[in-house]
Amino acid sequence: MHMLVPSGTDGAERVLAWKMLPSGLRKKKPTVPAGNRVYAIGDVHGRADLLSEVFTRIDHDLILRPAAKIVQVLLGDYVDRGPNSREVIDLLLARQARHEVQLLKGNHETYPLRFLSDPTVLSEWRHMGGISTLLSYGVRPTGSNDLQSQQEAAMAFRDSIPDSHRRLLQSLKLSFTCGDFFFVHAGVRPGTSLKRQSEHDLLWIREDFLLHEEHFGKIIVHGHTPAKEPDVRPNRINIDTGAYATGQLTCLVLEEDRINFI
Repeated sequence: MHMLVPSGTDGAERVLAWKMLPSGLRKKKPTVPAGNRVYAIGDVHGRADLLSEVFTRIDHDLILRPAAKIVQVLLGDYVDRGPNSREVIDLLLARQARHEVQLLKGNHETYPLRFLSDPTVLSEWRHMGGISTLLSYGVRPTGSNDLQSQQEAAMAFRDSIPDSHRRLLQSLKLSFTCGDFFFVHAGVRPGTSLKRQSEHDLLWIREDFLLHEEHFGKIIVHGHTPAKEPDVRPNRINIDTGAYATGQLTCLVLEEDRINFI
């Protein structure tokens, strides 16, 4: 469906270029409003290095192709699994200060705040890659799951997480809409209005959403379920390419009725 094209003499930066779009998308031609351009970024999972590279590519693209209104949308799962969750949050804060950025909530963003109020969450969080997040904040939990160890780790995390990071996690949105596109972390419940979706489905849904082939009312741009490459279908676009494991962080670009990747 698409191919990787080297960009730059060393080939270190790669650009995803479309050969063609599915016939369903070509027929429907979903659009964003004229003069708008949307950059949507998939699940980061602690890969600050890849996120920094994507921001650099966006900045370069903006120099080459200015637009009247730019919005950058990140689909959640900034923390866990990868090694640099704290640095990812720092990058998001810095980006917010200079650009219009819509930061959406992923299911992994539910854990840090829950852990601060309920240390027993660590038993579940560690299976979701949460230890990597704690380590990035200088917190080294023991291998034990006893309550005292969990409480000690929560206290250490409370002391180490900056207030600005906590506020960012508290401010994350569940969805964002632009034109014919609806941006969300995991997906939506088929048969339910986009305005009436539950938070749990928006953050966690998989099969019921992924296997649905009918239209949702808008094209759903989502992450949550890793794929080898961006998956563009007539009713949804999955841009989670498993960055923490594959080294590929996907950035989708929407402008008028065009769909591209950088």
